[in-house]
Amino acid sequence: MSAEPKVFLNGEFVALSQATVSVLDRGFLFADGVYEVIPVYAGKPFRLQQHLDRLNASLKAIRMAPVMSDTQWADVLTTLLQSHTQSDQSVYIQVTRGAGSNRDHQLPEHYQATTFAMCQSIVADSLNLIAKGINAITLDDIRWDWCHIKSIALLGNILLKQQATDQQCTEAILLRDGFATEGSASNLFIVKNGQLITPPKSHYLLPGITRDLVLELATQEGIPCIEREISEQQLLTADEIWLTSSTKEIMPVIELNRRPVSNGQPGALWRQVSHSYSQFKDQLRRQK
Repeated sequence: MSAEPKVFLNGEFVALSQATVSVLDRGFLFADGVYEVIPVYAGKPFRLQQHLDRLNASLKAIRMAPVMSDTQWADVLTTLLQSHTQSDQSVYIQVTRGAGSNRDHQLPEHYQATTFAMCQSIVADSLNLIAKGINAITLDDIRWDWCHIKSIALLGNILLKQQATDQQCTEAILLRDGFATEGSASNLFIVKNGQLITPPKSHYLLPGITRDLVLELATQEGIPCIEREISEQQLLTADEIWLTSSTKEIMPVIELNRRPVSNGQPGALWRQVSHSYSQFKDQLRRQK
């Protein structure tokens, strides 16, 4: 019988079943915290520095200081991954403002952060299924305005995602004031007349690490790219629609609101960039 995988909690590596936090933790009471998800291929974290930079940016946005240095985080991930045999993983990191002596909305002047990290397997079969194309719907964005913070307050995202699931769709593409911003758990791209378009970074969407890499790879492939707002009409008439995330990678949307996108198959530019993305992962796996 294999040993129970370890998780990292407040400076210690413990069995998941033994990991506990106080019921007065502000993450539990108020969702006062942030998180990060880092893919790991063959034991090698994917764009670790960029993920840690985003984690620290989220912490700064909620008035928290970094809880560890980048080197300390790298050491934690190395130890954590050693207790998992699966080659491809995702590491989930969560940092909250910790537990106080009572429940109080006021930010505490002094606090001891709760720092947590765990691994989950990336299932290849799931990625292969996604590559065949997904269905999506459009929904009004009911979330708060500071979506650039990777906050653990995800109830709005969860309810939107569930609405999509209720309609047998993989994802919801969110509309705000007539413009498409992102998915409930993903960034958005469209292709129109050979040009790749994605909304510019703002407080209405999360600055995706995979999003940035897709732009880099598409540029290397000679695909014209632009960051600009996408109207609802432009979304509905796009030649291709993609959604990106750290663990789902590049998802081709082949049906939107029960209507096929173009010919109802993953598009030519998606195949080109997806192939380039796979090569990028393979290079990471081969690194020593």
